[in-house]
Amino acid sequence: MKFTAEQIAGILEGEVVGNPMAEVFRLSKIEEGAEGSLTFLSNPKYLNYIYTTKATVTIVNDTFVPESQITTTLIKVQDAYASFSKLLEFYNQVKLNKTGIEQPSFLSQSVKYGDNLYLGSFSYVGQNVVLGENVKIYPNCFLGDNVVVGDNVILFAGAKIYSETVIGKNCTIHSGAIIGADGFGFAPNPDGTYTKIPQIGNVIIEDNVDIGSCTTVDRATMGSTIIRKGVKLDNQIQIAHNVEIGENTVIAAQTGVAGSTKIGKNCMIGGQVGISGHLTIGNNVRIQAQSGVGRNIKDDEVLQGSPAFGYNDFSKSYVHFKNLPKIVAEIEELKKQILNQKNGKNG
Repeated sequence: MKFTAEQIAGILEGEVVGNPMAEVFRLSKIEEGAEGSLTFLSNPKYLNYIYTTKATVTIVNDTFVPESQITTTLIKVQDAYASFSKLLEFYNQVKLNKTGIEQPSFLSQSVKYGDNLYLGSFSYVGQNVVLGENVKIYPNCFLGDNVVVGDNVILFAGAKIYSETVIGKNCTIHSGAIIGADGFGFAPNPDGTYTKIPQIGNVIIEDNVDIGSCTTVDRATMGSTIIRKGVKLDNQIQIAHNVEIGENTVIAAQTGVAGSTKIGKNCMIGGQVGISGHLTIGNNVRIQAQSGVGRNIKDDEVLQGSPAFGYNDFSKSYVHFKNLPKIVAEIEELKKQILNQKNGKNG
């Protein structure tokens, strides 16, 4: 897919300085620019590269004036960084704007779907599924019976959506994610074996949610596991049955949240955090990476450690912790001095 400098300037409302018909078909960093690539310059630290880059077209601020000869065609805009970001979004929309039903794939006769559906090959869509407008389902996806998917949702290759799951509008679910698998529910028997507890609930994902690759969200035992609007989940996260995650909370990779825990709004949870079950985590909570949470957390707390406690207390305690060998040596020396003083008095 090729674009001319003139076409790009039209999208960005910019001015071309150089060859308006210069064509680009890929994006690059300015220091790695090659023929046919488009790049940008906004950070003064990279100014020298404008004179050596081999990129065909470069987006620059409209205040930029070259001090020596350049070979790249310029597109001058008010804010080069913002314009390049806008262009990335435009490029992504064009790249992902696939439509049609590829074969082989299976689409149940009872499925209802809106305009501009894309269904990739080797995908399966079960009975009574409802798909909104502009839904993009990439190859090798599975959608079980009675799934509902809102407008403008993207399911990347290999995503698995179990039955009864409800997905809101403008959501992105990346490759390998599994939504709606059984929660981890087993009852112990007197003989040491376990009996599986049926998991008859579902998963509800509200609007504007992003779910990373290989992340799993388990269906509820009864009721719903709920991911509220605006939540962002990184790769390789485990969300257990009946968990609820509040609006605009973000969680980094390899975090695990055990069953029936409720997490509030606008929380930020670092990587490899472990959160026990049946807890309530307040709003605006910050949990540092590799923390272990085993108690309820009030609004606005900042935690670190395992088990996690107040961030400021943890930082102060860690200063002493890393000096423990020195502190122990000093204590031993004091004990010797006290002992010697006692022996001297006794003598």
